[in-house]
Amino acid sequence: MLNKTFSLELMKIIRLVKFLFFIGCLVIWTQAFSVTSDFVGEWIVDDSLSDNTDDRVEAAIKAGGGKVARRFLRRRPKDFYRGGPPEQELYDHISYDDSLKIEVNAPAELKFFYDNGFTRIMHTDGRRRSSGAASYYLDGLNDFSFANWEKDGGLTTLIVEARPRDGGFTLESYSLEDNGTHLRVKMRIEPDNFNAPIELTRVYRRK
Repeated sequence: MLNKTFSLELMKIIRLVKFLFFIGCLVIWTQAFSVTSDFVGEWIVDDSLSDNTDDRVEAAIKAGGGKVARRFLRRRPKDFYRGGPPEQELYDHISYDDSLKIEVNAPAELKFFYDNGFTRIMHTDGRRRSSGAASYYLDGLNDFSFANWEKDGGLTTLIVEARPRDGGFTLESYSLEDNGTHLRVKMRIEPDNFNAPIELTRVYRRK
C-alpha cells in the first residue's frame, strides 16, 4: 500500500515538473518571439545616414597595402566594387542592396531576404543553417550564418556571424533606433582575398 501511494505521489511530482518546465519554455519562447518580431518588416537603406560602401572598400584596400586607381576628373561609377566572384555574393548583398526584408517563422528562426532571390536563414538557438541563392542550395555550395541576441542597458542587438563560401568572415550587428523606425547595421567584412577588413555602417528605415 505504501509503495503504491509513493508511486502515485512520485507521478504527481514528475507531472508537475514537466508542467513547470513547459511553462518556463513557453515564457522564454514568447519573450524571444516578442524581441524578434520588433525587427520584422521591410527596410530600405537611407543613404544620407549610411556609409558609402565603395568608399569603405577603397579604405580597406589602401589599409591592406593595395592601390586604388586614380580617376582625376572622372567620377567613380556607382557600386563600382560590386560584382565579384559568385562565392563572394553575400558581401555584395549585405553591403550594396537597397532593401532588406526580415521575417520570423519561429522564435529562434530568422529569414533575411535580399535582391535577386538571395535569402539567409539563421537560428538563434545554436543551430546552423545555410544562406545563399537558391541555385547554391542545389549545388551544395552554401554560406553559413549564425545569430544570437545580446542585451546591453535595455538595448537589444542581433549579432550575426557568417562564413561566406570564399572562406572569409563577416560580423554584423543589428539594432533598432528611433522607436523602431530605423535599423542600424554595423558590419565588419573580411573577404578571403583582402588584407584588411571593410568597416561599414548602413542605416535602414521602415518601408
